[in-house]
Amino acid sequence: MLRRRVWLAAIGASMLADSVQAAAAPMNYFLHSEGPISADVRMLGWVFAAICILVCGLIAGLLLYATLRVRPAVANNPDAATAGVMGPVTRSGGNSGLRAVAIGTGISTLILVAMTIYALVVLERTAHPAAPVALTVDVTGFDWWWRVDYGDGDAAQHFVTANEIHIPVGVPVRLRLASADVIHAFWVPLLAGKTQMIPGLVNEQWLQADRPGVYRGQCTQYCGVQHAHMAVEVVAQSQSEFDAWLAAQRQPAHAVSQTDIGAVLPAGRKLFMERCAGCHTVRGTEAVGPNGPDLTHLNSRRQIGAGLMSNTPAHLIDWITHAQELKPGARMPSMPLTSPESGALSAYLATLD
Repeated sequence: MLRRRVWLAAIGASMLADSVQAAAAPMNYFLHSEGPISADVRMLGWVFAAICILVCGLIAGLLLYATLRVRPAVANNPDAATAGVMGPVTRSGGNSGLRAVAIGTGISTLILVAMTIYALVVLERTAHPAAPVALTVDVTGFDWWWRVDYGDGDAAQHFVTANEIHIPVGVPVRLRLASADVIHAFWVPLLAGKTQMIPGLVNEQWLQADRPGVYRGQCTQYCGVQHAHMAVEVVAQSQSEFDAWLAAQRQPAHAVSQTDIGAVLPAGRKLFMERCAGCHTVRGTEAVGPNGPDLTHLNSRRQIGAGLMSNTPAHLIDWITHAQELKPGARMPSMPLTSPESGALSAYLATLD
């Protein structure tokens, strides 16, 4: 038990260090925006925040003034302070109080109407991109990872990846969002707003990155015990880099022969087909499992476990052998391996680039 706790503590420290070192762009959308949608939403947020702060400050100031102000009648005659309780109160000032209420109500109504109109303008402006959509990507939420399909219905161009969405810089990209189990929500704050992913319904969202970079997103609809560990990354690349990535992703996996590094790679491949192929797909092989992420180009991804930890050979083996300790409740079972099995499987997984 002590050994297991020490191992988990070491893994946790390693995951934290790796996440800091390989962190994507921050999710602080109030201070940063990297796309046209997020820029409009950020400005809307600042305008609304400024109005709310001013209103709260004004109300607090008026309450403080009314509380601390000493009326002349009370100052000259302390007994008058109890007049409202001990006897009738004499009104003065005519309808000035009602006039103040009417003015305040009118100003508040105008401000609320202006805020509503501004919000509707931003909503309309961000509903559709200004330029034609250059790419359509299908994103499906699972407990607790993301399936990403490219090809837009073209079988010859179709391929599947997971937890990572690559897009070209400077062009709008359409996302078709669906859920395979419960309600999820897709949100990449620096690029676009949140969109619900509801079983049986396909919602659409578009986003655009103005600069190359890696932008972190998150499921923002509570979907179970590992909801917090359901991250997604949007990788924005130049058009040439994106085209090269597309071409590489469309290729099948590296073929493993009996002559590859002695018997290590064939043994690792055999082990994968026996224990992993029931859930995972590797294109170009007999592994066509429908339940887990497609692993054809596993090593091209930055992270594993939907943002749980960085993608390294050591972390891959830790994930395979201790998935339930690292992400309790995930559909990935823990799979005990001997040292030779770990080496062989790691060698085979290293070919999935």
